[in-house]
Amino acid sequence: MTLERAFIDTNLFLRYLTNDISEQADQVEVLLRQAAVGEISLFTTTLVIAEIVWTLASFYKVSREQIRERILAILNTPGLEVAESDLLIEAATNYAAKNVDFIDAYNAAWMIQQQLSTAYTFDRKHFSRFEKIMVKSPGDYT
Repeated sequence: MTLERAFIDTNLFLRYLTNDISEQADQVEVLLRQAAVGEISLFTTTLVIAEIVWTLASFYKVSREQIRERILAILNTPGLEVAESDLLIEAATNYAAKNVDFIDAYNAAWMIQQQLSTAYTFDRKHFSRFEKIMVKSPGDYT
Protein backbone atom coordinates (compact mmCIF):
# COMPACT_ATOMS: atom_id res chain seq x y z
CA MET A 1 0.00 0.00 0.00
CA THR A 2 1.34 3.42 -0.99
CA LEU A 3 1.66 6.03 1.72
CA GLU A 4 -0.70 8.95 1.15
CA ARG A 5 1.07 12.25 0.50
CA ALA A 6 -1.02 15.36 1.07
CA PHE A 7 -0.84 19.14 1.31
CA ILE A 8 -1.95 20.75 4.57
CA ASP A 9 -3.46 24.23 4.27
CA THR A 10 -3.25 27.33 6.46
CA ASN A 11 -6.71 27.00 7.99
CA LEU A 12 -5.89 23.60 9.49
CA PHE A 13 -2.84 25.00 11.25
CA LEU A 14 -4.83 27.99 12.47
CA ARG A 15 -7.61 25.79 13.88
CA TYR A 16 -5.00 23.69 15.68
CA LEU A 17 -2.90 26.61 16.97
CA THR A 18 -5.81 28.73 18.17
CA ASN A 19 -8.28 25.99 19.13
CA ASP A 20 -11.02 28.48 18.26
CA ILE A 21 -13.12 25.68 16.79
CA SER A 22 -12.23 22.84 19.12
CA GLU A 23 -13.85 20.07 17.06
CA GLN A 24 -11.76 21.05 14.03
CA ALA A 25 -8.63 21.47 16.18
CA ASP A 26 -9.14 17.92 17.45
CA GLN A 27 -9.46 16.64 13.87
CA VAL A 28 -6.20 18.36 12.92
CA GLU A 29 -4.50 16.86 15.95
CA VAL A 30 -5.53 13.37 14.79
CA LEU A 31 -4.12 14.11 11.31
CA LEU A 32 -0.83 15.37 12.77
CA ARG A 33 -0.56 12.27 14.96
CA GLN A 34 -1.10 10.09 11.89
CA ALA A 35 1.77 11.91 10.21
CA ALA A 36 3.97 11.57 13.29
CA VAL A 37 3.62 7.78 13.25
CA GLY A 38 4.14 7.53 9.50
CA GLU A 39 0.59 6.76 8.40
CA ILE A 40 0.53 9.79 6.08
CA SER A 41 3.09 12.27 4.75
CA LEU A 42 2.09 15.90 5.03
CA PHE A 43 3.57 18.82 3.11
CA THR A 44 3.12 22.58 3.20
CA THR A 45 4.66 25.68 1.69
CA THR A 46 6.46 28.84 2.66
CA LEU A 47 3.38 30.88 1.75
CA VAL A 48 1.25 28.88 4.19
CA ILE A 49 3.69 29.72 6.96
CA ALA A 50 3.65 33.40 5.97
CA GLU A 51 -0.15 33.37 6.00
CA ILE A 52 -0.15 31.78 9.47
CA VAL A 53 2.17 34.51 10.78
CA TRP A 54 0.07 37.28 9.25
CA THR A 55 -3.22 35.86 10.56
CA LEU A 56 -1.92 35.18 14.07
CA ALA A 57 -0.49 38.70 14.29
CA SER A 58 -3.27 40.69 12.64
CA PHE A 59 -6.45 38.82 13.55
CA TYR A 60 -5.56 36.91 16.73
CA LYS A 61 -3.12 39.56 18.10
CA VAL A 62 -0.57 36.91 19.10
CA SER A 63 2.84 38.26 20.18
CA ARG A 64 5.89 37.90 17.97
CA GLU A 65 7.55 35.60 20.49
CA GLN A 66 4.50 33.32 20.63
CA ILE A 67 4.28 33.32 16.84
CA ARG A 68 7.96 32.39 16.61
CA GLU A 69 7.41 29.48 19.00
CA ARG A 70 4.36 28.26 17.08
CA ILE A 71 6.15 28.45 13.73
CA LEU A 72 9.16 26.59 15.12
CA ALA A 73 6.79 23.93 16.48
CA ILE A 74 5.20 23.52 13.04
CA LEU A 75 8.61 23.28 11.39
CA ASN A 76 9.60 20.54 13.85
CA THR A 77 6.41 18.50 13.49
CA PRO A 78 7.24 14.86 12.73
CA GLY A 79 5.76 13.67 9.44
CA LEU A 80 5.40 17.22 8.09
CA GLU A 81 7.72 18.54 5.42
CA VAL A 82 7.80 22.31 4.99
CA ALA A 83 9.41 23.83 1.91
CA GLU A 84 12.44 25.99 2.76
CA SER A 85 12.23 25.15 6.45
CA ASP A 86 15.79 26.35 7.07
CA LEU A 87 14.90 29.83 5.78
CA LEU A 88 11.67 29.82 7.76
CA ILE A 89 13.47 28.99 11.00
CA GLU A 90 15.79 31.95 10.42
CA ALA A 91 12.86 34.18 9.44
CA ALA A 92 10.79 33.24 12.50
CA THR A 93 13.76 33.87 14.77
CA ASN A 94 14.54 37.28 13.24
CA TYR A 95 10.87 38.24 13.04
CA ALA A 96 10.77 38.17 16.84
CA ALA A 97 14.36 39.15 17.68
CA LYS A 98 14.75 42.07 15.25
CA ASN A 99 11.12 43.28 15.31
CA VAL A 100 10.76 43.22 11.52
CA ASP A 101 7.97 42.09 9.24
CA PHE A 102 7.99 38.33 8.67
CA ILE A 103 8.35 38.71 4.91
CA ASP A 104 11.33 41.06 5.37
CA ALA A 105 12.87 38.53 7.78
CA TYR A 106 12.34 35.77 5.22
CA ASN A 107 13.77 37.86 2.38
CA ALA A 108 16.84 38.75 4.47
CA ALA A 109 17.41 35.06 5.27
CA TRP A 110 17.02 34.23 1.57
CA MET A 111 19.47 36.98 0.59
CA ILE A 112 22.09 35.71 3.02
CA GLN A 113 21.61 32.14 1.79
CA GLN A 114 22.08 33.38 -1.79
CA GLN A 115 25.16 35.41 -0.75
CA LEU A 116 23.50 38.69 -1.68
CA SER A 117 24.76 41.50 0.55
CA THR A 118 22.86 44.50 -0.87
CA ALA A 119 19.14 45.16 -0.76
CA TYR A 120 17.56 47.89 -2.85
CA THR A 121 14.44 49.02 -1.03
CA PHE A 122 12.59 52.07 0.19
CA ASP A 123 12.05 50.20 3.49
CA ARG A 124 15.41 50.93 5.09
CA LYS A 125 14.03 50.55 8.61
CA HIS A 126 13.66 46.77 8.57
CA PHE A 127 16.48 45.71 6.28
CA SER A 128 19.00 47.88 8.15
CA ARG A 129 18.48 45.64 11.19
CA PHE A 130 20.41 42.87 9.45
CA GLU A 131 24.15 43.27 9.96
CA LYS A 132 25.09 41.34 6.82
CA ILE A 133 22.93 43.46 4.51
CA MET A 134 23.74 46.86 3.06
CA VAL A 135 20.59 48.83 2.31
CA LYS A 136 20.34 51.12 -0.70
CA SER A 137 17.60 53.01 -2.50
CA PRO A 138 17.44 53.06 -6.32
CA GLY A 139 18.96 56.58 -6.34
CA ASP A 140 22.04 55.45 -4.38
CA TYR A 141 24.22 54.40 -7.34
CA THR A 142 27.83 54.04 -6.31
